[in-house]
Amino acid sequence: MARDIAARMEEIVGAPPRLQPLAEAELGAREWKLIHRLREIVAIPLDAPVHPLLATLCRHPEFFFSFMQPGLQFMTVGSLSPRDRELAILRTGWLCGAPYEWGEHVASAKRIGITSEEIERITQGSKATGWSEDDRAILKAAEELHADAMISDETWALLSHRLDERQLIELPMIVGHYHKAAFVQNSLRFALRPNNPGLAAR
Repeated sequence: MARDIAARMEEIVGAPPRLQPLAEAELGAREWKLIHRLREIVAIPLDAPVHPLLATLCRHPEFFFSFMQPGLQFMTVGSLSPRDRELAILRTGWLCGAPYEWGEHVASAKRIGITSEEIERITQGSKATGWSEDDRAILKAAEELHADAMISDETWALLSHRLDERQLIELPMIVGHYHKAAFVQNSLRFALRPNNPGLAAR
């Protein structure tokens, strides 16, 4: 899928956020607890400024907790390998044209050893040359879920050779969760962190 990166970046993050984040003084104990937990997982200093994404979601704490919990589960006790997880998330983020999601997970992917060359190849998708059969099946599953809301029999058969029952259930859940995240991030026009170049990240 060809994408005009500059146009998409302008569309999503070229205008002010649609909802203003809370000031740090307005955050309660529950919100700070989850913010610190997220920072631990993604290696952000505990004393860093609260990102506008989190401060915006904290406007409605009940939604904040329900929105963030699946992502925390996938990152901490998920059964898929970190590589499979990040390949699925990155392909989903790219297909959704989600600057915040893509940029953040490029950084996450690099921390677990996914190379800049592979990240560039993710933008080309499962048909790009150079993928192993296992990687190609993960990317193809993300593409099929995005296009048709299900994994095809052919791709399921490939995945089933390697993934166990729990992992097969978890994969479409992860793709679905990061679709939801992209919908929220894009629609509310969350600002990017200073070290997140959005869809330009490689």
